[in-house]
Amino acid sequence: MKLGRAALGLLLLAPLAVRAVEPISLGLALAGVLTGYISYPRLFCFFTECCSQKGSLSREALQKDLDSKLFGQHLAKKVILNAVSGFISNPKPKKPLTLSLHGWTGTGKNFVSKIIAENIYEGGLNSDYVHLFVATLHFPHISNITLYKDQLQSWIRGNVSACARSIFIFDEMDKMHAGLIDAIKPYLDYYDNLDGVSYQKAIFIFLSNAGAERITDVALDFWRSGKQREEIRLRDMEHALSVSAFNNKNSGFWHSSLIDRNLIDYFVPFLPLEYKHLKMCIRVEMQSRGYEVDEDIVSKVAEEMTFFPKEERVFSDKGCKTVFTKLDYYYDD
Repeated sequence: MKLGRAALGLLLLAPLAVRAVEPISLGLALAGVLTGYISYPRLFCFFTECCSQKGSLSREALQKDLDSKLFGQHLAKKVILNAVSGFISNPKPKKPLTLSLHGWTGTGKNFVSKIIAENIYEGGLNSDYVHLFVATLHFPHISNITLYKDQLQSWIRGNVSACARSIFIFDEMDKMHAGLIDAIKPYLDYYDNLDGVSYQKAIFIFLSNAGAERITDVALDFWRSGKQREEIRLRDMEHALSVSAFNNKNSGFWHSSLIDRNLIDYFVPFLPLEYKHLKMCIRVEMQSRGYEVDEDIVSKVAEEMTFFPKEERVFSDKGCKTVFTKLDYYYDD
């Protein structure tokens, strides 16, 4: 980057030097500078996003984002931090990283995908190397499943060919037609390359509501027994999540070879959120909008949310998803 800025500096100073240098000599000098600037491997990325622009991921930066933006998800934080940072730092992974995130709406699955993308690419979800598929939008008709499989394979093959560190996010896996996701099974397996393309540095993230009931049952059992939710361990529910997704006929993972062949690296549970977590979400949203945190408004917005089970009212049934629109009411100009 220093060489790039030096080149730009010479270009900016060129008009001042034109009186002291013959036109032809000046032209040759500038041409030499530009040739060196363009040919230098990394300088092109000064002006545009490149696949390998960051080159590495800061574990500290990722942890800071997770700690300050994701609430009530100690299991997800730990798994995501270790899995993503470990994978990115490995120069020769044996297979792509595959994460399957499970939980109710509003618990943070999409938000975590955003955080991962932003920590790898400056453009985040808008990066040319991050690709989002929404089941009901991109694969709506079961009659076209064969076409969708061909398109999905072609899309992944083409994008990984262009950038080995591509990220693919599949949202609404619980609404995806069964069998469709198996089309990408070869790309998630332990192959050095397929037809000359290596997929080992790619990242695949699946988002689903499947298994949310099981997650809630475990969290509720801990609450009723007087235990802290932070005492819940991944082993308490990871196997149950994989079985639930595999056996759910309404899930895109129904009898999927991705699960049967153990190609999903981590099944990550997102716990239902409590009242205190909603207040954390509201405070952060206030600050992001440039407002001073008003605890009266924080409490009012949180109290407007609905909770379950009916008798105990422990968990928010919509997580943090609707607190943002409810906040608009208090700051509507």
